[in-house]
Amino acid sequence: MSKSKFRQLKQNRTILTEKLKESLSSVLPVTGIVFLLCFSVSPVPNGLLMGFVLGALMLILGMGLFTLGTDMAMTPIGTHVGSAVTKSRSIWLVVLVSFLVGIFITMSEPDLQVLAEQVPGIPNMTLIVAVAVGVGVFLVVAMLRMLFRIKLSYLLIGVYALVFLLAQFVPREFLSVAFDSGGVTTGPMTVPFIMALGVGVAAIRSDSDAENDSFGLVALCSVGPILAVLILGIAYRAGTGEYIPVAIPEISDSKELSQMFLSSLPKYIKEVGIALCPILAFFLLFQFTRLHLKKGELIKICVGLAYTYAGLVLFLTGVNVGFMPVGNYIGELIGSLPYNWIIIPIGMVIGYFIVAAEPAVHVLNRQVFTITAGAIPKKALSTSLSIGVSVSVGLAMLRIVTGLPILYLLIPGYLAAAVLTFFSPPLFTAIAFDSGGVASGPMTATFLLPLAMGTCSGVGGNVVVDAFGVVAMVAMTPLIAIQVLGVYYKQKSKEAEETDAVSPSDPEDDDIITF
Repeated sequence: MSKSKFRQLKQNRTILTEKLKESLSSVLPVTGIVFLLCFSVSPVPNGLLMGFVLGALMLILGMGLFTLGTDMAMTPIGTHVGSAVTKSRSIWLVVLVSFLVGIFITMSEPDLQVLAEQVPGIPNMTLIVAVAVGVGVFLVVAMLRMLFRIKLSYLLIGVYALVFLLAQFVPREFLSVAFDSGGVTTGPMTVPFIMALGVGVAAIRSDSDAENDSFGLVALCSVGPILAVLILGIAYRAGTGEYIPVAIPEISDSKELSQMFLSSLPKYIKEVGIALCPILAFFLLFQFTRLHLKKGELIKICVGLAYTYAGLVLFLTGVNVGFMPVGNYIGELIGSLPYNWIIIPIGMVIGYFIVAAEPAVHVLNRQVFTITAGAIPKKALSTSLSIGVSVSVGLAMLRIVTGLPILYLLIPGYLAAAVLTFFSPPLFTAIAFDSGGVASGPMTATFLLPLAMGTCSGVGGNVVVDAFGVVAMVAMTPLIAIQVLGVYYKQKSKEAEETDAVSPSDPEDDDIITF
């Protein structure tokens, strides 16, 4: 082995160790909360608890490998393709590539498959294709917005006004699922590629707002599925289907436990392989026709894809097999308690910590930190995001306990987010609306949603009407929290400028903006 290859291997090991430490610190708080619940208000069978522990270990390893793979492969691929498409100066090529990328990546999102199985009255493939087309159309809109420099806030206000107009004509049994679809489509496969695609397109522009405009793609791609599913709800008049509860496995020994995970691995090996194939195909097409990257960079991308593949397989197996049954079981036990209102503060605590375990959140944090040159620290963004998700899960659990209609919360929430767009800096607005889609990823779909379903069953509510919508709530509150951070940042910047104007040469002046 040459010295250069040895140094590269050593560097990868060091980075992987850092990623594993990062994923460990993200997953441990959620694990600790679940353990606390299991040993207090909601005892679970030993076999189920051991399944959760094994799932948590797979989660930690999977997230570490995935984030390393994203840095090495997904982000460079998206950046190179986005740059190549824009350099062609062909609007039709931009439209075609964006549309196809949106469709193929969305159809491969594992969370969308899970949601489709629960939707009443519409065939699974019909729903999946409609959602994928919605993402494809709005990815085209997002790319054209960047090229023609259309203000994001005006576009978002217009499309969300259309969303709430259509919502008035959709059956209530279908409404929550429609809003949930916007969150599940922007998962661990879609977000890194789309965000990097935006960076690649922005790199071609020479104006000062180019990098800021690279945000907002995920935000617009989250709206397309909502509109598509609302239209389907009106056309199909859905709402006659029945809720299928999560299966709680019975595990008597360690052999059955290992068999439960091993039997699920082939499913996720296949799903993740199908998910990565369209991205790899697009990259190879552009490599042979336009990019012509050097051998060293190609090898690095291939290794990164291998890390991404292995990481997602482990992550999805861990959350689906280990986390989903425990979430449903705990929720049902708490929902049946005389003091079931306790699920509201419990949900808020879980929501605060669980967002840190979302793979795509780490991708967003790194990109924001890099593009803003550290002006928006990771801690400030992650804390704001955690507060937003905490509030959203609390509101979702309040809905379940009280039966409050989802529009009573979504309309005021999105109205507040729309008003804040006029006061928050444009960069924060774009990041905020991106954060909504990023926060509602696999952990939300496979732990919080089953927790909400179990709670709703325990309370005796309508699962399709009241439990669905937790993903929509998680996607909404970050829009407010991050924009409030933007208003604070803007005010502190203004105060700092005024202080500098008064005493520009004062060496003792240490009034800096902190988060």
